[in-house]
Amino acid sequence: MIREKADPLELFGEWFAEAEKSEPNDPSAMTVATMGPDGMPSARMVLLKGYDAAGFVFYTNYESRKGRQLVDHPKAALLFHWKSLRRQVRLEGPVSQTTAEEADAYFATRARGSQIGAWASDQSRALESRFALEKRVAEFGAKYLIGTVPRPPHWSGFLLQPLLIEFWQDQPFRLHDRLEYSRPSAAAPWSTRTLYP
Repeated sequence: MIREKADPLELFGEWFAEAEKSEPNDPSAMTVATMGPDGMPSARMVLLKGYDAAGFVFYTNYESRKGRQLVDHPKAALLFHWKSLRRQVRLEGPVSQTTAEEADAYFATRARGSQIGAWASDQSRALESRFALEKRVAEFGAKYLIGTVPRPPHWSGFLLQPLLIEFWQDQPFRLHDRLEYSRPSAAAPWSTRTLYP
C-alpha cells in the first residue's frame, strides 16, 4: 500500500528522490497534456525544473504549440512515469506564467548552446531544411559571441498548481495501488481517497 502523507508534496518528494537514484535517464521527464483550440488534447515530454507549495515549473517557447495552447487555455495535466520503480504520478490543475525574473534566473543556468538554441528555433513551426536551422544557430551564435546571452522574450516558464495528484504503484495481477489527493482550490485543504485499480 502507498503510505499516505498529509501533504502530497511530501510523498512526491520521497518518490522523486527515489527516482533520481534509480531512473537511468531524466527522472524529471514528464508528459504535459494541453488542449488545443478545437478541444483536441495534445501531449509531449518536457522536464520539470522545480516544484514547491506554489506548483510545478517547466519552461518552453511561448510561441510553440504547447506555449500557445497554455496561454489560450491555462489548464494542463502532468504525468511522471518512473519505469524502474513501477510508479507514476499524475497531476491536474490551472497553469500560470512564471515571472520574468524567475525565467531570467533559470535561463542563466542553461548551457550556452541551449540558450542560443532558444533564439534560433521557431519551435513547432515548419522547418524548410536542417541547414536553415544550423544557419540560424550560427547567426545567433555570432550575435551573442561575447558576454551573456539574454533570454528571448518569447521563452519563459509555466507553473501548474495542482488540484489533483494521483500516486500509482504497480502491483501483481494488475491490482495496483492508487492514492488520489484532490482539492477544489489551491487555498483549500487536500482530501484523499483510495481508488480501485
